[in-house]
Amino acid sequence: MTIPVVHATDQDFDSFVLAPRDELVVLYFWGPSCPNCEVFAEHLPTLLDELGDVPARLVKVDAYHETELARRFGIFGIPAFFLFRDGRKLGRMSEFRGRSFFLDVIREHLPERRRTT
Repeated sequence: MTIPVVHATDQDFDSFVLAPRDELVVLYFWGPSCPNCEVFAEHLPTLLDELGDVPARLVKVDAYHETELARRFGIFGIPAFFLFRDGRKLGRMSEFRGRSFFLDVIREHLPERRRTT
């Protein structure tokens, strides 16, 4: 089983990103016609498979459509990734730097009791 992927809007953002407890939330700002977003999208299914069954979710936000959220997070370039746990922002990745880097960052921020190797 892989981690779930959900699409968030301004209306349901808090319930998808800030409300979950005891799991890592990866907030992913993307947009159509974004070459770097397309590169990440090609890797996404296998990245999620490689993570396996971990307490995490990926929340996608279209930065061009959800402009208030993009402003709220100071998005100037996409893709952009933010990590949250228990309603708290842990950090940001400003770009997709490849599979190993992405997986290492995600694993490093998983709740302690469920980290994978």
